[in-house]
Amino acid sequence: MSALETFSEKERAYHAYQARQNYLREQRSIQRHMEELRAEAEQAQADLERAQADKAQAQASMQQARANLEQERAAKEAALAEIERLKEQLRGQAD
Repeated sequence: MSALETFSEKERAYHAYQARQNYLREQRSIQRHMEELRAEAEQAQADLERAQADKAQAQASMQQARANLEQERAAKEAALAEIERLKEQLRGQAD
């Protein structure tokens, strides 16, 4: 009977060992998966931040272009006003 008990104890110990090994393998697999997800999330966050920076840069460039156009329009209006003033001056001298 003692031999059977010893065998049963060894078998139980073996199954407990196997269960523990399976548990550890599964935990490592879960950990790897979590690390992959974390890395993907960090990459997505970096991509989002880069896209936001690019958008802000594009908006700044557009604002600068608008300012340049407004400055050119103001210069053109000033030039046209100067032309009109000079025309009036010439008309005044001709009369």
